[in-house]
This record gives sequence, structure tokens and C-alpha cells, in this order.
Amino acid sequence: MARPAPDRTIMKRLPRSAARIDWVLFYLRWPLLLVIAAELFFAPVGKSVDLIPAAVVLVLAALYNLAILLLLLGGSWFAAFPVMSVIVDSVLAVALFYVSGGSVNVMQWAALFPAVSASLRYGWPQGLISAGAVMVADLVLVVVAFPELYEAPIPLAIRAALLIVGTLLTGLMGQRVMLLAIKRTHAERDVEQKRVKNIREQAHIIYEMASLVSATLNYERVLDAALDLSATSIADTGAASAQLVSAVLLFNDNRLRVITARRFTPNDLKVLLPAQSGVLAEAIGNGEPTFSAEPFRDQELSQVMALRSCRAVMVVPLQAGLDTYGVMLFAHPRPNFFDIDHVEILEAICKHTVIAIQNAKLYQKLLSEKERIVQVEEDARKKLARDLHDGPTQSVAAIAMRANYIRRLLDREPKSAAEELYKVEELARRTTKEIRHMLFTLRPLVLESQGLVAALQALADKMHENYNLNVMIEPQGDAAEQLDIHTQGVLFYIVEEAVGNARKHAEAEHIWVRLKLHAPDIFLLEIHDDGVGFDVGAVDASYDKRGSLGMVNMRERTELVNGVLQIDSAVGRGTRVNVLVPLTDEAREKLGS
Repeated sequence: MARPAPDRTIMKRLPRSAARIDWVLFYLRWPLLLVIAAELFFAPVGKSVDLIPAAVVLVLAALYNLAILLLLLGGSWFAAFPVMSVIVDSVLAVALFYVSGGSVNVMQWAALFPAVSASLRYGWPQGLISAGAVMVADLVLVVVAFPELYEAPIPLAIRAALLIVGTLLTGLMGQRVMLLAIKRTHAERDVEQKRVKNIREQAHIIYEMASLVSATLNYERVLDAALDLSATSIADTGAASAQLVSAVLLFNDNRLRVITARRFTPNDLKVLLPAQSGVLAEAIGNGEPTFSAEPFRDQELSQVMALRSCRAVMVVPLQAGLDTYGVMLFAHPRPNFFDIDHVEILEAICKHTVIAIQNAKLYQKLLSEKERIVQVEEDARKKLARDLHDGPTQSVAAIAMRANYIRRLLDREPKSAAEELYKVEELARRTTKEIRHMLFTLRPLVLESQGLVAALQALADKMHENYNLNVMIEPQGDAAEQLDIHTQGVLFYIVEEAVGNARKHAEAEHIWVRLKLHAPDIFLLEIHDDGVGFDVGAVDASYDKRGSLGMVNMRERTELVNGVLQIDSAVGRGTRVNVLVPLTDEAREKLGS
């Protein structure tokens, strides 16, 4: 059988207006109890007071007030609590009158509190009813327990009249206090609702920015949306939000250029700012939002006409790690316009803007890398086609021509045909070596099985066998073994490119390849030849007009291993190619700097 749902109507949250009244009554009970205690325990001589019952009633009243404190602190409240509170206060008032031995002073003070409580809670009519009920109960006690007071009714009548007047005034004041408490509660509720509404709107703005960043790689579209959402985020300022001046400025050639803006003049859109002084430099240097109240005095911002009437400027740097892309600028004619809520939401929008810029740059870098890979593959195909055309293709064509010549010699000069066959055999063997060398450079299996030094030695042997070129491999220690297989493969192709360039263009007879440690965490590959050399500056200046891409290939391969390529050459004194490869993250940072 299913358990019944708990009754949620018994306990509920205490309304703010009722809470304020209960706090007032809580604080008023303590001085009232102190006054009554003083009256009971320090009464004039001759008054008969039983101290033990009086102390018990006062302790019960204090415990009752502490119980109310716990309810107030817990915020719990039930529907019958106000009525119950008035009844308990009335019972305590009658009890205090009884244990006081019929003290008229105690009667007045004790009866006053339930009247005040009812007046503050319900109004002056209910206060009078409560006071009247307490007075009737006290009169019954007078008749039953204290007949001597019944013989002197004038003091009782005066006290009752004073109590009624006090109750009436307290009720009127309580009604006014209750109305003020209700108004204040409604005002606070309106402020809270407005705050919650602003939080929801800001969350919606952040969601829109996040959705836009994840949906598009067009960062300019995101920048436009960021400025529009920035104006929306300060809509709580009413018509003042329409006066917001905003812009996104990104670095281009070390100067900030306006990408998109709101309320900028046409001339403002053409402004270029170096960000070397003023609030722009401060924001970029600190890496956090920076404010200015006098943009017209700023050396750089004063160039922007739209900012000259503004008295509040907020500059947020667009940074990610060590990269600074630019800034977002917000300004308004009203001084101190940007409060803490505005700053937080604008910062959040700027952070999403940075993500959009990063995504766009990464995408652009990916496209560039894709184009580079396609270009590398195209260059590799062209090189392979060129090598095949200049080597094996020519040899095969020569073999075909000699075979045709031999066929005709067989009938006329058989002896000469035999000599020609010998020449064809030598040509075929040389062609086979060239093809094997090409296959070796395309995929050197010895590199995968035995490492870089063995692969370079095999390359040296093939260069000597095929081209009679002396390539000396000089490893020092086990430096090459500290490289991973990917780095070894990159360095092998750099050596192959450098040796090929020296063979084709430098007319070198000897090439030295040295592998060693330049520092404990930096590997050095050195390729030195005794060729004719060249003017490095002149070749670099005209490299885009040359058909060969050997130096470009070496530089790009060096970048793949986070290395540094150094080429030193001059006409008549050979060429030296150094490749520095970091072995640790610290060495990578050292080479990068």
C-alpha cells in the first residue's frame, strides 16, 4: 500500500512581513519580562509575592520566547501560529498577575503585551479585544483570589483605561508598521524578481554566445553578435542601454584595428591604435578589465570621436594564455555606468569571443596545414617524376635503343653485337641501382629496424656506389638513440635533402654528417660539404622564383620536430647545415626564445 504524501500545508516558509513583526515582538518580550521580574522580586515591603511560582512563570515565558527564536531562525511557520502566540501571551499575562499576588503594576505590564501582539498582527480592534479578555480574566482573579483589590476599584479602572488607550495607540501604530512591512516586503520581492529575471536573461545571453561559437567558424559573425548581446545584457538600465558605445579591436601589424563597432563614426572605423599607452596598454598588460572615467584625456582613445562624450569606459583584453588577440571596448556617457553585474556578463561574453577567435585561427591554421600537406605531396610527386625522368626513364630508353641496334647487328656483325650486349647489361645494372636508391629514400626500412645511424650509413654507401660521392657518417656516442622514431625519420630526410643538394649543385667531393649533443638537452645534426658554396642571402631573396624547394623542405621538416635550422655558406668555401633539436620541454622553450 502506497504511503500517503506528507501534508505540506502544516509547516511553510514564514512570510517576510510576518517575520518582521515576530522579530519585533521577540525583542520586546525581553525588556517586558525584565520589568515584570524587577516588579516581582524588588517589590515594596509588605507585598506578598511567592517567589518560586513567579520564577517558574518567568522561566516558562523566557523558554517560550527562545522557542519563537528557533522558529524565526529556521524560517518555519504554521497557519495557527499568530493566534496561538496571542493566546500564549494572554495566558502568561494572567499567570504573572496571579503569581504577583495581585500587583496592579504587573497586571498592566503583563496585559499590555498580548494587546500589542494582537494589534501588530491584526490591527487595533483585535488588540482591544485581547486586552479586554486579559482584563476580564484578571478581574475574575481579583474577585476570587484578591478581594481586597475589589474593595479599591479606582486603581483598577485607571489601569484599565490606560491599557485601553495604550492598546488603541499601539494598534494604530502596529497597523502602520504592518503596512510598511508589507510594502517593504513587496518592494524586496520586486527587486528579487528583477534580479532573478536578470540572471535568467544573462544565462540566456551566455547560452546564445556558446551556441553561436559552437555553430560557426566565422569569427566576424560572432564578434557582431557579441556586441549586440552586450547591449542586450545591460537592458536593465532602460533607455540608457541605447547609448552604449562598443567595439572589437584586433591586432594587425602590431596595431589595433576596428573589426566591428556600434555607434562609431565612419572615421572612427579607420582608426589604428598602437596600444602602447593609456587604458588600452594597461588592460593588455594586466590581463583584466580596466576602467577609465576620462577617455578624452587618453592619448589613444581621444582619437575616437565616439568616445569623447563618454564618461565611463571599460576595456576587456581578448587573451588566451600568452596570446593577445585584441580588446573589446565598452563606453557610456553616464559616469560609473558599469556595475558589478554588467562587468561579469560582459567579461563572460568576451571569454566566448576569445574562444571564437581561437577556433577561427585554429581552423585557418588547419586549412593552411592541409594546403601545405597537399603541396608537399604534389612536390613529392613532381620530384619522383623528375627523378624517374632524369634517371631510370632515360636509362630504359637507352636500353631500348641499344636493343634495337643489337638486333640489326646480329645479322651483319655478330661480334660487335656481343660487345653491345655487355654495354646494355651494365646500363641495366646501373638503372637497377638507381631504382633501388629511389626506393630506399622513399622508405628506408633500415631506419625502422636499426635506427638513424644505420640508415644514414646505408645512404652513404648508396651515394658512393651510385654517384661515387664520399659521405662520412660521424656519430658521437649514443646521442642519436635519445631521439624518438618520428624525429629520426625527419632528420634522415633532412640529411637526404642536404646530401642531394650538395651532389647536384655544390659539386662536392666529400660530405660529413655529424650527430652529437650540442648541450645535455639539445641534439645537433651537422651536414658539412667541401663544395663551391653559395650566397645564402641572394638565394633566399629569389627563392620564390626558383623551381627547387630543397631549403623550404628542410625548414618545414625542422619545424616538425620543434627544431632550429641554420645554414652557413659562402661562395668558394662549402656549405654547413646545422639542425638543433630539443630533447626536453625546457630546451624547446630555450630554442624558441
